[in-house]
This record gives sequence, structure tokens and C-alpha cells, in this order.
Amino acid sequence: MNFSRISLLISGLLLVIGLSACHEKDKQATNTAEPDTMQEELTTDADKFSYALGMMIGERVLKQYGEVDYDTLLKGMKAQHQDQETLMDIAQAGEALAAHQQKADASKGQEAIAEGEAFLKANAEMEGVTITESGLQYSVLTAAEGNKPAATDTVTVHYRGTLLNGKEFDSSYSRDEPATFALNRVIPGWTEGVQLMSEGSKFRFVIPYQLAYGERGTGADIGPYETLVFEVELIKIN
Repeated sequence: MNFSRISLLISGLLLVIGLSACHEKDKQATNTAEPDTMQEELTTDADKFSYALGMMIGERVLKQYGEVDYDTLLKGMKAQHQDQETLMDIAQAGEALAAHQQKADASKGQEAIAEGEAFLKANAEMEGVTITESGLQYSVLTAAEGNKPAATDTVTVHYRGTLLNGKEFDSSYSRDEPATFALNRVIPGWTEGVQLMSEGSKFRFVIPYQLAYGERGTGADIGPYETLVFEVELIKIN
């Protein structure tokens, strides 16, 4: 967690206190009460600003940590905001947040590994799929005859990358502009896979996490231990 996220979380103190109060009212309501009946009207600019800020905190910060004990959360926020005695110092708080995030990432990582293994097993049984010694899986979508690149070559390609759920995280097609890069400067699955291609061919690769971004992931979309799917069209070897 970076400092800006911690600052944003702390800045939402007053709003979260208000949300907690509403939560307590909801628990005391009858079973026939509708959840929205306790919602207050936003009559002033301060009300609107506070509510909007709270929505952003809830969406961009709190949702990252899953289930939250609001009573304990509010005690810590109120004590820190009002300069009261706290049960831990800021350094210990940072360590606690980091430990929680590490545990959550480990859990998600195990899920990603299991999903990847299941996907690779099913894909391996598809017609036309070849598996290399490293575990890279590929199928030929468009065959071509011609030169194949070496690992030290620079190539120009069109490509589309997706997660196992089909979500696209990158695409030169979407940008309507091919990409050019050195094969020894990309993930191992690409370095190995594109060397199997001839100019003009198009392949589909299923890349295990070990040959992709590994245990760390990258960017906002590719998490730790993610198996990735790429469609790659080799336009030319430069």
C-alpha cells in the first residue's frame, strides 16, 4: 500500500463514522424495513462533498481489503484524527496493513494458480494445441512459410492479451498500431513463442505464470500467478 492510499483512507474518517452510525441504525431496524429508508438527504454542499468522498474511499480503498470491522476501524481512525492515545503507532499500522495485503495476495495467488492449471489442462486437450518443454502451449491460427526470428531479433507484431476470464488487458489492435520490440526484452513466453513463428503467421499462446509475470504480476489487471492468453501476428522481423 502506498502513502497516497493511506492518506486517502485517513481523510475519509468523518464520513466513515457517519456510515457506521447508519449501520448501527440498520441493525436495530425491523426485518421489514427497506435498506434505503435510513438514507439521509444531501442538503448542503458539505453533505454532498462528504458523501462523494466516502463513495470514492469505499470504492478505491476499502474494497481492496475485503471485509472490514467498522467498529474497530472507527476506533483507530477517531483516535488518530483527534490525537488520542492509539493502540499502535503509525509504523506498526503500516506493518499491519502490509501483512494483511500479503495474506490476501497469497490467497488470491493460490486461486490463480489453480485456475491456471485447470485452464492449461483443458486447453492441452484441444485439437491443434502443441506443448513445449517449458510448458508453453500454442496453436497455429494462420500458417505461413518464411523466416523465423531469433531471441536477439527485433520484431513487429499485432497482438491481443487476455486473462482467463476473457478480459482484455492489452491490444495493439485496439490502438490500431502494431508494436515493435526486441524479443529478449519481453516475458519468457513471448521470447520462446514468437521464435516459433514465421513472418505472416498468427499464433494463439497460453502462457503459464512461470513464463509470464510470475508471482508479482504487473499493472492493474495482471495479478500474481496469472496464466495469460495471447493472440500474436508476426508482421515482420526487423
